[in-house]
Amino acid sequence: MNIGFGEIALIVFFALLLFGPKKLPELGQAAGKTLREFKNATKGIMDDEEQKTKKHD
Repeated sequence: MNIGFGEIALIVFFALLLFGPKKLPELGQAAGKTLREFKNATKGIMDDEEQKTKKHD
């Protein structure tokens, strides 16, 4: 899935039309927080798995 500049510009344009310029930064912040939490959760799961394998060795 290769997204170029034209596709990104089109998505941003439609997002501005749907949500308006005032709501867009809030949506970006919420998406960033969600991605950070997901990343931290998956990192925690991977760390738990590594500890389990070390205990069994």
